[in-house]
Amino acid sequence: MQLATFLLLLLASSAVISTYGPNQRAQMTGDILLGGLFPIHFGVASKDQDLAARPESTQCVRFNFRGFRWLQAMIFAIDEINNSSSLLPNITLGYRIFDTCNTVSKALEATLSFVAQNKIDSLNLDEFCNCTDHIPSTIAVVGAAGSAVSTAVANLLGLFYIPQISYASSSRLLSNKNQYKSFMRTIPTDEHQATAMADIIEHFQWNWVIAVASDDDYGRPGIEKFEKEMEERDICIHLNELISQYFEEQEIQALADRIENSTAKVIVVFASGPDIEPLIKEMARRNITDRIWIASEAWASSSLIAKPEYLDVVAGTIGLALKSGHIPAFKEFLQQVQPNKDSHNEFVREFWEETFNCYLKDSPRLQENENGSTSFRPLCSGEEDITSVETPYLDYTHLRISYNVYVAVYSIAQALQDILTCTPGNGLFANNSCADIKKMEAWQVLKQLRHLNYTSSMGEKIRFDESADLAANYTIINWHRSTEDGSVVFEEVGYYNIHSKRGTMLVIDKTKILWNGQHSELTFSCSLPQVPFSNCSEDCEPGTRKGIIDSMPTCCFECTECSDGEYSNHKDASVCTKCPNNSWSNGNHTFCFLKEIEFLSWTEPFGIALTICAVLGVVMTSFVMGVFVKFRNTPIVKATNRELSYVLLFSLICCFSSSLTFIGEPHDWMCRIRQPAFGISFVLCISCILVKTNRVLLVFEAKIPTSLHRKWWGLNLQFLLVFLFTFVQVMICVVWLYNAPPFSYMILDIDEIIFITCNEGSEMALAFLIGYTCLLAAVCFFFAFKSRKLPENFTEAKFITFSMLIFFIVWISFIPAYFSTYGKFVSAVEVIAILASSFGMLACIFFNKIYIILFKPSRNTTEEVRCSTAAHAFKVAAKATLKHNSASRKKSSSIGGSSGSSPSSSISLKTSDCGGSSGRPRVSFGSGTVTLSLSFEESRRSSLM
Repeated sequence: MQLATFLLLLLASSAVISTYGPNQRAQMTGDILLGGLFPIHFGVASKDQDLAARPESTQCVRFNFRGFRWLQAMIFAIDEINNSSSLLPNITLGYRIFDTCNTVSKALEATLSFVAQNKIDSLNLDEFCNCTDHIPSTIAVVGAAGSAVSTAVANLLGLFYIPQISYASSSRLLSNKNQYKSFMRTIPTDEHQATAMADIIEHFQWNWVIAVASDDDYGRPGIEKFEKEMEERDICIHLNELISQYFEEQEIQALADRIENSTAKVIVVFASGPDIEPLIKEMARRNITDRIWIASEAWASSSLIAKPEYLDVVAGTIGLALKSGHIPAFKEFLQQVQPNKDSHNEFVREFWEETFNCYLKDSPRLQENENGSTSFRPLCSGEEDITSVETPYLDYTHLRISYNVYVAVYSIAQALQDILTCTPGNGLFANNSCADIKKMEAWQVLKQLRHLNYTSSMGEKIRFDESADLAANYTIINWHRSTEDGSVVFEEVGYYNIHSKRGTMLVIDKTKILWNGQHSELTFSCSLPQVPFSNCSEDCEPGTRKGIIDSMPTCCFECTECSDGEYSNHKDASVCTKCPNNSWSNGNHTFCFLKEIEFLSWTEPFGIALTICAVLGVVMTSFVMGVFVKFRNTPIVKATNRELSYVLLFSLICCFSSSLTFIGEPHDWMCRIRQPAFGISFVLCISCILVKTNRVLLVFEAKIPTSLHRKWWGLNLQFLLVFLFTFVQVMICVVWLYNAPPFSYMILDIDEIIFITCNEGSEMALAFLIGYTCLLAAVCFFFAFKSRKLPENFTEAKFITFSMLIFFIVWISFIPAYFSTYGKFVSAVEVIAILASSFGMLACIFFNKIYIILFKPSRNTTEEVRCSTAAHAFKVAAKATLKHNSASRKKSSSIGGSSGSSPSSSISLKTSDCGGSSGRPRVSFGSGTVTLSLSFEESRRSSLM
């Protein structure tokens, strides 16, 4: 049974060794064997398998010169290591390299040979046979190129923990170590590439783009990450399409139609060269040349796309290329390739035939040509000069992927060197043991690679991170058209440093960028080339903001002018910024300027006019007081109670002066004194008028002027009443200032203006202040109205009544005016009210007396005063007598029933001789004349005066 098992395994192993893996390969034996997977062809010929016969292996088509150069980089690195005396001395590295044809099926077919050999070695068949001549196990694999291919290969190699180091697979999914246990790479992950592409779009202020991705494990995750980056930057993707090199022609045309009809001018492509080529070809056929392409590293420098026939479409492409490296002596190695010498590399023959467009002798492709191929190629000797032909193979100016291959091989060699030089007790394995270089297994190499940390011969530090990725940066390239032969020139225009802080990673020199359709002469002109426009809507100019359009993406908007008080000072503002409280937006809403501060100023015309009126009132009142002081002993001044008149005039001066506190920039102290000053001044004024008017009225209305009247209405009592009335107002002001004192504040909610005014603190307190003043004025009006028929030389009762009427009219009008105005006009309204009422009292009470004193001195005599007083007394007596006689006649008539004539009811008062010798006025009643005499003691007159 054991023998049977052995035979089966042996047969299987021999079959595996002889048949597994594609027939075409590059192979060299060695002590340690490295595997390699490279896309020597761009794809496979599409062929339907009807299964009528045994299925045949699909044929690879379209030779990839760059892929062949990558393969040569691996061979070159292994040759250098084998010839090195310091790295792996006495150990020879061999290799087995297969063509993946850029497809998963071919890659898996090659990978099975690596896995099968490792599986045979793990069976330990030495006890059954001498197997020393069998091919050694593949301890590591370099490749593959495409992320989709590497994903499939990694799943298989990971089962046996065979380390795989990819040089060009950047899919971020491959960083998942739980799924891809043995995968490593020397290229940055797409996690950074998608961010770099988004930063480029944001850098040029585009917000309306098309996204195209390969329908595989490279394109889908890359574009998914790109979409997230776009969302974070508020950039919209108009179209999001998948593409493959195996799409039908109708699918490619439909995709080209959608791109052609799109308003987006920037196309972001996350795809390999073979996948994007059909679309580029269709775009070139349609001559669609107004698009800007953003290329991922998979095709940023692809020779499949960078052809002169496609340049009208792809010129100006911005690509993310890997950082280039330098490989010494690699140029000479590439030039030494020759089919007659490189027998270990079976791909050289096809490379030679494709380079010189010929067939070598005994070439299987020659037989295919003779059997019906329409193309014709001549025979070639294999001795042609490779340097005489320009191919991507010899493009060694910017070694990117080739350098990654070089680093991958050296990383494996360095890991083997660490195993070779390991000392027991310092190893990475159980009990700090070391692996045996002669019996090591693939998983031990994988362990060593994960802890790799060395400096290359070029001085570059090589270390894989936790995700087994090698940190690297990107170079930003721009596709130019060569002025010499019209070929593509990859111009470096910037770089992307993934180790920098966010916002400083991307550096681009805009002066070096040449956009599609622009001539190279622009690069040397004074003005920068204009960046193409790729936005859903036109830019919103400063002073406007972006407004949302219903059912449209956020990148599509309409420009709405900022509201008053708001501004935007840059293009495409999402919102308008509100101006500070002390500022306002200009007419274009592009900036804010400081508001003009306004208050009732001394210097403005209105303030000047009010000030002049107030000063004029003070001057006029002072003049009246001066006249009264000068003529203080005249009957007119005496009759008006000169002491109260002085206080009244002083209070009017205070009234006029208080109006000045409402003019000028309000401060807290000014706001606190102006209302109390106005209120107390007016109450003092009205109190004087009230006391004086009421005193005279009581004296003249009294039947007999007794000593009691003289006692109660002496000068002291008059001042006491004035003090009491004023004290009430003072207490109102004290309570007001204590509980809610006024203060200055700014009114900021008015366009373009800041009003500085006073907040009264308590509107109720102000109402009490004005209300109490009006109450006193009403009482004063009442007494003045009652005393309107008294001798006018004493009280000017009619004029006091007019003054109170003016006062009421002014202050009743003030209330609605005060609450309907704002800003400085509030103060102006109150000043006008103060001045109007003050001038009214001054004019009505004193101007008539000043007129008599200055211009009618004849009326300012003692006789005139006596005559006026006597006339008033006789009028009162006559009215009383007439009233008495009328009552008597009515009574007599009712008793006697007589209907005779009665005395005339007319009464004539003759005062023509008032001031004569007798000084006795006569009063006539009907037919008779009655002479009445009235005498006053000097003391009584003095008391009245």
